[in-house]
Amino acid sequence: MRIQSIETFTLGHVCLLRVRTDDGAEGIGQTAPFNADITSAVVHRQVAPHVLGRDVSDIAGLVDLCVEREYKFPGSYVCRAVGGLDTALWDLRGRLEGKSVCELLGGSPRPFPAYGSSMRRDIAPEDEAARLALLRDSHGYPAFKIRIGKVCGHDEDEWAGRTEALVPAVRSAIGGDVSLLVDANSCYTPQRAIEVGRLLQEQNVCHFEEPCPYWELEWTAEVAAALEVPVAGGEQDTDLAQWRRMIAMRAVDIVQPDVCYVGGLTRALRVAQMAAEAGMPCVPHSANRSMVTVFALHMLGAIPNAGPYLEFTIEENDWTEGLFSPALQAKDGKVQIPDGPGWGVTINPRILESAERRVSEPD
Repeated sequence: MRIQSIETFTLGHVCLLRVRTDDGAEGIGQTAPFNADITSAVVHRQVAPHVLGRDVSDIAGLVDLCVEREYKFPGSYVCRAVGGLDTALWDLRGRLEGKSVCELLGGSPRPFPAYGSSMRRDIAPEDEAARLALLRDSHGYPAFKIRIGKVCGHDEDEWAGRTEALVPAVRSAIGGDVSLLVDANSCYTPQRAIEVGRLLQEQNVCHFEEPCPYWELEWTAEVAAALEVPVAGGEQDTDLAQWRRMIAMRAVDIVQPDVCYVGGLTRALRVAQMAAEAGMPCVPHSANRSMVTVFALHMLGAIPNAGPYLEFTIEENDWTEGLFSPALQAKDGKVQIPDGPGWGVTINPRILESAERRVSEPD
């Protein structure tokens, strides 16, 4: 069974990818969101030419082929594009075998605990605390993640004193039985990250994400060694050799590969395996309700070192609304791993009809 065509469907922030075989079978995946039109161009220029006409059975081999053939372009866009191919091939395999991807990996679809992930820094501490307490009561979330500091903030807060006010306010509002995670989005130098980390420890925070610029592994390792609160990171990283270094030097305590950013499920599983061998948990990054959260759910349902929670955004996004069905929902603090064949969801046909379509086929 060989790849007959690769189609992309680009609409706004989303680029969906469909693989069709020479006998008519198909699978659908998704590239990484944002700048989706650029990623679509990369798919057709730097991915499709390497795999058209090839056997679909060796997903890992096809993914590696693309990355190696494009060795002069090791950055994020090739990995973003390859992730679309990879996830479409996993969907194809699941449909052919009548199993969910989770089952293909040896897991079982089930409700998986989720943390409600806030994406906001424009909200006052008391307002953030109040809305998270409401969501705890209405959706049963056992954990929340909040944003501290400022994106690549050079030790600056979003506004003066916000972090010092926010963390205690949220802890007080959600109570001691609800886990609290924070994300600094590459804000701090090691000295300041350690200062903030001690505040987090006082508030029983269980996850300090990306405290330093993510490319400064030695900085992050210094913070992780100095604090009791576990340090998390890796969502931005696409190079598996960098992942090996990160894990070997214990730069983080919790690994967070993003299935779409890192180049697909196959490569994310390799990161999870490295972490498992080092005794580290894996909590995939899944910061929006596009297909990336579906991918993360299936992965979490199968890997032995899955962290305790799925990342599940609490923000409403028009660009993910109605993308697929059944829609993901948090109920009693858990989100169901879709149990149909492949990814277990159906892309809205209206999305495909209204999107910009491009197709690559063998010459």
